[in-house]
Amino acid sequence: MLWPKLARNLFARPLTEPVQAPPEEVVLALAQKLEATSRARLGRSLAIRQVDAGSCNGCELEIHAMSGVLYDLERLGLRFVASPRHADVLLVTGPVTRNMREALERTRAAAAEPCWVVAAGDCAVDGGVFKGSYAVEGGVAQVLPVDLLIPGCPPSPAQMLEGLLALMQAQR
Repeated sequence: MLWPKLARNLFARPLTEPVQAPPEEVVLALAQKLEATSRARLGRSLAIRQVDAGSCNGCELEIHAMSGVLYDLERLGLRFVASPRHADVLLVTGPVTRNMREALERTRAAAAEPCWVVAAGDCAVDGGVFKGSYAVEGGVAQVLPVDLLIPGCPPSPAQMLEGLLALMQAQR
């Protein structure tokens, strides 16, 4: 009984739909505009430190997609850094949990100026689906001053790039 079902599932098409990739020229133009703006504003490329304050990892998957082959921010000079001391932007995802509040505050204190705080995703904006939980402080704005809110559950890599570009242009 198991073998016919296994064989049928092995040769069947996947149940998911294929991902529709954004147009390459749109991604390239957006990333180049972001790089040019960051070089004009900072004199160098933009360094991003991603902080997970207690998320479900949906936003992290989209952030890692920005480093993947489709968006490939490294080729355009945008990079993720491991230390907040090297970061220009703190990209915070997830609602701030009680356990992560102090870590988030210390991360912001360790970052050099100018450092902008970006809340990415609905959970980071206002707590999202975790709002009201005993373990959640709320959105990032209840712990740190936020410079940019990027709504979405999760926001796409293109939305995050557009948000970072808007932040850099607004700081000019």
